[in-house]
Amino acid sequence: MKILYRYILKEHIGPFLFAFLTILFVFTLQFVTRFFDRFVGKGLGFVVVVELIALQIAWMVVLAAPMAVLVATLIAFGNLANSSEMTVMRAGGLSLYRLIMPVLLAGTVLAFLLERFNNIVLPEANYHAKLLLRDITRAKPSFGLTENAFSGLVEGYSILVRETGKDASTLKGVTIYERKRGDEKTVITAETGSIEFTPDYHYLILTLFNGEMHELRGGDNEEYRVITFDKHRFVFSSTGYGFERTDGSEMRRGDRELSAKQLYSMGMKFRKRMNDSLLHIGERLKREQEAINSFHQTVSENAAGVRYTPQRKARALEQVEKMLVRTDRKIDQIEDSRKMYNKYMVEFHKKYALSFACVVFVLVGAPLGVLAKRGGFGVGAGLSLLFFVLYWSLLMFGEKMSDRGLLDPGVSMWLANFVMLLMGLFALFRVSGGIFGSGR
Repeated sequence: MKILYRYILKEHIGPFLFAFLTILFVFTLQFVTRFFDRFVGKGLGFVVVVELIALQIAWMVVLAAPMAVLVATLIAFGNLANSSEMTVMRAGGLSLYRLIMPVLLAGTVLAFLLERFNNIVLPEANYHAKLLLRDITRAKPSFGLTENAFSGLVEGYSILVRETGKDASTLKGVTIYERKRGDEKTVITAETGSIEFTPDYHYLILTLFNGEMHELRGGDNEEYRVITFDKHRFVFSSTGYGFERTDGSEMRRGDRELSAKQLYSMGMKFRKRMNDSLLHIGERLKREQEAINSFHQTVSENAAGVRYTPQRKARALEQVEKMLVRTDRKIDQIEDSRKMYNKYMVEFHKKYALSFACVVFVLVGAPLGVLAKRGGFGVGAGLSLLFFVLYWSLLMFGEKMSDRGLLDPGVSMWLANFVMLLMGLFALFRVSGGIFGSGR
């Protein structure tokens, strides 16, 4: 039996490694292609670009491992079925349940290793990638701008740049739409410009040359003005516009740069804030109700001498309005806390859900491989891509539902695993002839 199990695992190793490396290559090529125009001509050194790509590979590993498990399982069991080896094994009294046991055990080990990777390597890789991007942006501010596309680099403005210079600070063909509230609209165009940080990195300076400023003020007295300029300067605070202002020692970590333990701690902190705000609202409403009841009792006892004068009504309405304002403010705080709680808990559950997918895809891939009856990387990759797209769609659907507060973060992140697990068990049941099928 051990020899047979080793043979089955050996059939998986080759396809798994090939699929894993192929998927990593595709993800890396997609990343490089997407950001190629931002790398080239920015004065970035080759070592810096390679380091940035290497750090990005961490999140690719998290997706590539489960998908490679699915591809390898499909191919291996498809080959066994196509070469009639599966028929011989089952004729010898071995059920499909027994044949997938070594692969299931290997998938469990891989799931554990991937969970460790998610909690130890991935947060640090994401954090150092964030640091590197910050350093690149500080040295080359135009890295945050994409040629011939509107960018939200600065909050409240949409910036279009036709071309960025090789010195990483010169801009050509600049168009800026200023998003103002109300009826005011401003469009600024300039032939050239430059973008740079102040020495302390507290402010971002955008200088425009040879341009025009078009202002439209709506309303009853509509007014349109055109101002030409030889030089115009914008000064923006760098905080919150894609740049992190740090003391050089530590940068604030986001949800993707934290381990599961840290994510859970942050989630519980926001949950406590949410519960405290709910408790505060309940206590305040209770106090207001007691005050109203007390006033009613006073009025009832002195009905002849107390009247609801306009002044009393005005004071009562003012008190109620203040209470509603305070309650609305607390409700907004509860909603903000709920969003942050969901955000951190989604990432918490995602670390474990993606790891457990290695086990789920074994149960999905084994019966599908037998049903396909034809091995080969093409069939395995095609079916794997189909099921992985379905899995990823369910994962994203769950995340959106959690963001909107329609699903608990735990349910939303494990929904994809649950659906795929049911599909895998159903296919396994059908292929093996039922749970009481032949074999031991």
